[in-house]
Amino acid sequence: MTRTAYRSRTTYHTVDVTGLKVFYRQSGPSDAPKLLLLHGLPSAGHMFRDLIPQLADRFNVVAPDLLGFGQSDMPAGTRFTYTFEALTDVLEGFTDVIGFDRYALYVFDYGAPTGFRLAVRRPDRITAIVSQNGNAYTEGFSDGWNPIRAYWSEPTQANRDVIRTMIQPETTIWQYTHGAADPSLVSPDGYTLDNHYLARPGADEIQLDLFLDYASNVALYPAFKEYFRTRRPPLLAIWGRNDPFFRPAGAEAFRRDIPDAEVQLLNTGHFAIETHAGEIAAAIRGLLTG
Repeated sequence: MTRTAYRSRTTYHTVDVTGLKVFYRQSGPSDAPKLLLLHGLPSAGHMFRDLIPQLADRFNVVAPDLLGFGQSDMPAGTRFTYTFEALTDVLEGFTDVIGFDRYALYVFDYGAPTGFRLAVRRPDRITAIVSQNGNAYTEGFSDGWNPIRAYWSEPTQANRDVIRTMIQPETTIWQYTHGAADPSLVSPDGYTLDNHYLARPGADEIQLDLFLDYASNVALYPAFKEYFRTRRPPLLAIWGRNDPFFRPAGAEAFRRDIPDAEVQLLNTGHFAIETHAGEIAAAIRGLLTG
């Protein structure tokens, strides 16, 4: 089979990582350069459905569902503590199981703090980073984070209930469509599937736990920036400029620590990949093939 034949072929797998099931999508030749795609809230690896076929002729592309998301296991909070450190532990084990010992990272939203934690832990594994609305700088936060910041400061039940609105079905749809210059380009398939996963018993409490623990990512920003400064990985920050959560200033800030970082701002919102998969794929090719 020729490499071009992989453009429309994606396979679906499940592997065991310390007794937990991790689901992932894979496409591309096994001997090609590796690319790990990490999704965010409230999505799963299915968000890359339009991007994967555009990269699979040149790269071995893998898109896992983080634990508690999509088709991966969703153990109850009594069996698993949902923190970003714990999610990264499982993700690191996943890369070991599938033999991803050296790879480029594509990080989006929650995929950023998990991916950057991986990079800090094992810097020699990372060949390049693509950040699509994946934040690592405080100036990247918009005012949309204020209710979550209040929850960090006072983790009361009242503040927890306030941010429960952020995982309601109408909020998911808004996250996908807000800021898109042409909302008709946003397929309902993505947010409908996300809302299906969010409606599972216990899924809301898991997401609220992760909202609270997101503060631990901010505490690690100095470590992330130290990694950027010392390792200088090739980095592309390609963001939807109209994102209601992560401001363009967060994309521009990468240049402080990686002066050669490339920054592209697209006329769309948080889920930039829904409307600009072709542009993002072309930019990734430019970064990874030089």
